[in-house]
Amino acid sequence: MSNMHKMPPVMCQPFSCQREALTIRGHVFRKETGVLPVVIICHGFMANQRSVRHYAEFLASLGWAAFTFDFCGGGLVSSSDGKSSDMSVLTEVKDLQAVIKYVKQRDDVDAERISLMGCSQGGVVCALTAARMKDEIERLILFYPALCIPDDARRGKMMFARFDPKNIPPVISRFPMKLGDVYAKAVINMNIYDEIRGYDGPVLLIHGTEDKIVDISYSRQAREVYKRCLYLEIEGAGHMFQAEHDRKAMDALGKFMMINIQDIPQV
Repeated sequence: MSNMHKMPPVMCQPFSCQREALTIRGHVFRKETGVLPVVIICHGFMANQRSVRHYAEFLASLGWAAFTFDFCGGGLVSSSDGKSSDMSVLTEVKDLQAVIKYVKQRDDVDAERISLMGCSQGGVVCALTAARMKDEIERLILFYPALCIPDDARRGKMMFARFDPKNIPPVISRFPMKLGDVYAKAVINMNIYDEIRGYDGPVLLIHGTEDKIVDISYSRQAREVYKRCLYLEIEGAGHMFQAEHDRKAMDALGKFMMINIQDIPQV
């Protein structure tokens, strides 16, 4: 067998940047040298960058420089600084903005072509950040975004945390991850759809019909908010895509990244 047509392997290199006094640590995946467009991929609540590595490798194989990183205090195991008790959706927005600022300073990427991708809570973080930096984000990819987080705070029921939303204690959960009151207070008065509405670029939004963590109704409503949204429901998929469901999501992701932006119609 000839090796002449073998694809070059995806290279993985570490990077770090600062958000105030905290160091954020991550990796960049790329197959090609030269100046590449960027996609920054954000993991979900309690997870870390390993959970999105296969998406980074996939996007790198298509020609992107794909960046993953650990949110500060954002997971049970994190390579970045910071305590989980200080973490909120809004601190994670600051983390992502710090990564974007760092990425733009690199000479091996196209700073005019930065896309964001996020899963679950990472999806909310990407949606909020895209709205705040709308002219700087080329595409937005949301997998089962946890747009329920503000509603959950108002109910006093956020994942494993239970509390009185009218009297939020300093610590709302100790196990499996310590969460401070900031996690609830940051979002309790937030209208998530008003907050994400500012982004007018192309959006790929994918959600599973059997998601027990984030009801699919949240993505159905978000679909109405975005002007240029390609929307996919994966029948039978739960929260965090597995096996065949993940393959369907990645197929849609690959097609979305290859579409000429001008060809994505406005609703």
